[in-house]
Amino acid sequence: MCQIFVRANPQSYEATTRSIRLHGVVTSVRLENLFWDTLEEIGARDGMTVPQLLSTLYDELLTHRGDIPNYSSFLRVCALRYLSLQVAQCIPSDVRIPIRSLNAHAVLSGARSGLAQVSAR
Repeated sequence: MCQIFVRANPQSYEATTRSIRLHGVVTSVRLENLFWDTLEEIGARDGMTVPQLLSTLYDELLTHRGDIPNYSSFLRVCALRYLSLQVAQCIPSDVRIPIRSLNAHAVLSGARSGLAQVSAR
């Protein structure tokens, strides 16, 4: 079993730090390359660059929660949720279909309970 994981391309789990601007403030985010690749795909589906996607996610999370305790962890979870929802066929694998065109309620109601759980906030 472990060979499936240990034979992964080492470059995929090397971390890269990128500088982004959120509301005029430059900050840095450090993620493994596989997460950056996934975020790039998510953004591209809606015609956004990674910095644009990160800014949009930041704003929406701030509006939803009121705080952002660990943005890098949130981004990792976003990437994993995206891939998990694709595997569960709740999000189409066709990258030409924008994420913004999907009905969030329908996507989440079709997801396994662990993926669809929503915070009480």
